[in-house]
Amino acid sequence: MSTDNRSEGQSRRGVARRQFLACGGLTGALAALRSRILAGEGRTPPSERVNVACIGVGSQGLRVMLNFLRQPDVQVVSVCDPNKESSDYPQWGATEFRDAVRKLLGTTTSWDSLSTTRAIQLTRTMKVMGGTAGREPCQKIVDAYYATRKASGQYRGCTAYADFRELLEKEKDVDAVVVCTGDHWHAPISVAAMKKGKHVYCQKPMTRTVYEARRVGEVAREAGVATQVAVGNQASEATRVLCEWVWGGAIGPVHQVVNWSSRPFWPQGVERPTETAPVPAGLDWDLWLGPAPQRPYHPIYHPFSWRGWHDFGCGAIGDMGCYSFDTIFRVLKLEAPESVEASSSEAFAETYPKASVIHFAFPKRGTMPPVKVRWYDGGLRPPRPEGLDEGHKLPAEGLLFLGEKGSILCGFTGDNPIILPESRRKAYELPPKTLPRSIGHDREWIEACKGSRNAPGASFGFSGLVTEAILLGNVALRTGERLLWDRANLKANNVPAAQPVIQPEYRRGWAL
Repeated sequence: MSTDNRSEGQSRRGVARRQFLACGGLTGALAALRSRILAGEGRTPPSERVNVACIGVGSQGLRVMLNFLRQPDVQVVSVCDPNKESSDYPQWGATEFRDAVRKLLGTTTSWDSLSTTRAIQLTRTMKVMGGTAGREPCQKIVDAYYATRKASGQYRGCTAYADFRELLEKEKDVDAVVVCTGDHWHAPISVAAMKKGKHVYCQKPMTRTVYEARRVGEVAREAGVATQVAVGNQASEATRVLCEWVWGGAIGPVHQVVNWSSRPFWPQGVERPTETAPVPAGLDWDLWLGPAPQRPYHPIYHPFSWRGWHDFGCGAIGDMGCYSFDTIFRVLKLEAPESVEASSSEAFAETYPKASVIHFAFPKRGTMPPVKVRWYDGGLRPPRPEGLDEGHKLPAEGLLFLGEKGSILCGFTGDNPIILPESRRKAYELPPKTLPRSIGHDREWIEACKGSRNAPGASFGFSGLVTEAILLGNVALRTGERLLWDRANLKANNVPAAQPVIQPEYRRGWAL
């Protein structure tokens, strides 16, 4: 664990910093002035920073951590991961990790160890280069970044933990946590943090199971903290444009939405391996499993391929549906589906199928008619829509809103929308911009952590509805039955066998 030499105003204290300054009067004014003097000209004073702990610092956790380091009013004070360090994390570019850290630090040298020459075969057709991540490399990155902002060029203020429970117990000055673990850890860590009064930013999907989504939303309301799921397109211009077009009658009432994804990019439709492998040095395998049932370590689970396993991940729709369904829910003002059913390629006991089609039926909402949403993954795609201009290709991933007067074809998250057919596109007069625009996805959450009354767009309240719906798709896949959804009681009353999937048991010693 590193020696703590954080800047003044960040040491542990029983009274929150912003609460202290909010006391008002001369004392508060003097404290605020002193804080600004300590910060220096042009820098955020310590009293106005959000102290963040990054929990889960593998490949995606490293990326997200770098993004929050760039925020001027965020101080990353701690990192946590059951993996000390390894070089088998997938990079989306040959030297992605190295180059990203160099850019952050403003250097063109060193950090070569973050990007390796080791090839990782994710699927039969997809190969990437391995990168280095884990709690110790990320701790070094944080310290190196803050060292560049000190006259001495030295900083050793970021602590590192294997167990998030120890972090939450010891790091009293943490205001908020960023959760970038495997899906099976999202709910337990988020709930534990919120119960301690911490704000939470969580990777998508918000949870692994339907019950967890409901429980996490309940705890968020009880705790009154700022929450956000990492679904950045909710803050986009495209999402607002789609809402304004559809609500303005661009294609008339919408009765159907078609959504397709090129995922999975990881193994699915496989059996549990029969051979065993030694646990890599530095990895606490039992802690990585956490609430999931005990099983021997195998590299097919960690560090990336866990997404395809029922016990750890949510498959293709869990990984990507969080984005597209967020847009669909906002545009069509959806809540819970009435029914969900699915078909797929060959089913496997412990992993999601290689390809699937999932059908959701949503009831009428106000003046909006009932709507059906159809999801395709694994390379399956819908038929070419009528009215699509000649020479205009159907994208590899996308969304298609089908209305009574036309259609809207757009990218997977609603980007680059186009009204079909051309005659409707030319005849329709685009509406004015009426919806408020976002200050930015991450900024929404940071400002809420600092006391803004504007709730983040992808809060656990809203995202909980989306998460429950898409995860019901996985329940339908695993049961092979059409589910009639009883939202109030969190049950598919017609399929009792669905309940253990909706609310599976945790391993002994873990609970929400």
